[in-house]
Amino acid sequence: MSTPAPTPFRIEIPEDRLHDLRRRLASIRWAPDFANDDWRYGTNGKYLRELVAYWHDGYDWRAREKRINAYPQFKVEIDGMPIHFLHVKAKHPEKCAGGRPLPLLLTHGWPWTFWDFEKVIGPLTDPGAFGGDPKDAFDVVVPSLPGFGFSTPLTTPGINWWRTADLWATLMRDVLGHERFCAHGGDWGALVTLQLGHRYADRVHGVHITGIAPLEFFSGDRPWSIGGSLDTIAKGTGEKEALLAWERKFASHVAVQHLDPQSLAFAMHDSPMGLCAWILERRRSWGDTHGDVESRFTKDELLDTMSIYWLTDSFVTSVRYYAEAGRNPWKPDYTRESANKPIVAAPTGITLFKPDMAPGDMSWSETYFNRVQFRVHEKGGHFAPAEEPAVLVTDIRDMFRRNRG
Repeated sequence: MSTPAPTPFRIEIPEDRLHDLRRRLASIRWAPDFANDDWRYGTNGKYLRELVAYWHDGYDWRAREKRINAYPQFKVEIDGMPIHFLHVKAKHPEKCAGGRPLPLLLTHGWPWTFWDFEKVIGPLTDPGAFGGDPKDAFDVVVPSLPGFGFSTPLTTPGINWWRTADLWATLMRDVLGHERFCAHGGDWGALVTLQLGHRYADRVHGVHITGIAPLEFFSGDRPWSIGGSLDTIAKGTGEKEALLAWERKFASHVAVQHLDPQSLAFAMHDSPMGLCAWILERRRSWGDTHGDVESRFTKDELLDTMSIYWLTDSFVTSVRYYAEAGRNPWKPDYTRESANKPIVAAPTGITLFKPDMAPGDMSWSETYFNRVQFRVHEKGGHFAPAEEPAVLVTDIRDMFRRNRG
């Protein structure tokens, strides 16, 4: 089957959807909240009321929509699924070696959207305008994960991160004509990117990720449990406490979104405030915020995320992404023993941020990946392109500079 050509796309949310959102925000039945100033029981009600009031009275979706629409966007159907993506070409391609910028695929995670990459698109496509070397320019492709944002509606079951890598391989080669490309991702996007480096190593110049996990991460008997047996993993009391603290940040959403995504989705699909509360807690606790979410994300940036999930009705399919990972576990195309090469054979760059890192020994990554770049930064959290865009841009440029010319 031939792949259809992409068609230009503009975001144009119907006005009645915005009226409905404002109506719902004006008639919230607020849950009582007490003894929760430090967010120990979850999202703090006082700050949530403040953010929701701004969503109703101050946030201007039309202005944000116009900002997003300033970037070239497209949609294409691949294997019966709608895929939305930005495709921003290098500003001065003639300054790259051979006049050919490297194609770069950027993949987001949850609860991210494609728009989390906004701050890095300019520096990557027009480095000269941001104090960089014009030779380091990329042609950037930023898709929305299937079932996320404008890659909707998704009605096909079984779509998870490793199946997404197959879709991205088709998108980059068959739709956009890139025989080889560079790939970067964080969160789910990191696993998608690593799978490209595993299955499609001949198609990528290399892969770069933020965060680190083996491709088997959700393939065990208990994919909803990210900590495993802490008593077995931890070597000492201090390490066990650190592992427990790290797991506490992620365990609740992983468990419920693996096991009961639809139950959760019915509530969030009906309540923009509920959706906001669920995502807001993750932004605060996963980002390098030190408890102050607006130290990393402005109200407008937070509400861009909430609005994209709400206005596209994509919360339900975004959380099913977890269930599909556990119900359709990853299987390798080869083992290290049989192939005599790393599981991720493509050259791999890894960027870690200490506030986001799980405790433990990272030495396993030296042989699991074809590791050519490994950097750890003191500041920055789970949402690297939004929190530390300059650091991320530098690491991506350095990773793929070896492929120019």
